[in-house]
Amino acid sequence: MNRRRILIAAASFPLAGKVAWAHHGWSSFDQDRPIYLEGKVTRARWQNPHVELMIDVPAGLKVPADLAKRSLPSQSAPVDGAGLLAKAAVPRRTERQWELELAPLTRMEAWKVAEIKAGTAVSAVGFTFKEEKGEPIMRVEYLFVDGKVYGLRSSPA
Repeated sequence: MNRRRILIAAASFPLAGKVAWAHHGWSSFDQDRPIYLEGKVTRARWQNPHVELMIDVPAGLKVPADLAKRSLPSQSAPVDGAGLLAKAAVPRRTERQWELELAPLTRMEAWKVAEIKAGTAVSAVGFTFKEEKGEPIMRVEYLFVDGKVYGLRSSPA
């Protein structure tokens, strides 16, 4: 390897570390306590490693009375969707802006989810960090948008 390649590789290493540090694994999310969020999208990042939406959550958010009765799509991973919807609660934290982490682009394409733009109303059931510590981020299990529901843990069955 010539000296120029070594310098380029060495210079890019700190940047790669920052990207890896900013992304977290799914094990830090509390999968025993599903939460419900809804709001208007203020920012959308349609990219890998996963799609991200920033939403403004209205004050006084409540779980919809019909949430546990909503139909869910069949998906390739075994998920107790009805159980998750029945257990979903609003977060204890009071932040009005939340980041929703969706699936990777390939899975979004498999579900045929159209690119979501700022201003779109969405709701979701998913998981936040254990004990609701850290940033207000939800890993989305089910996404409700434009009258459709998508199960983002896996591909459609």
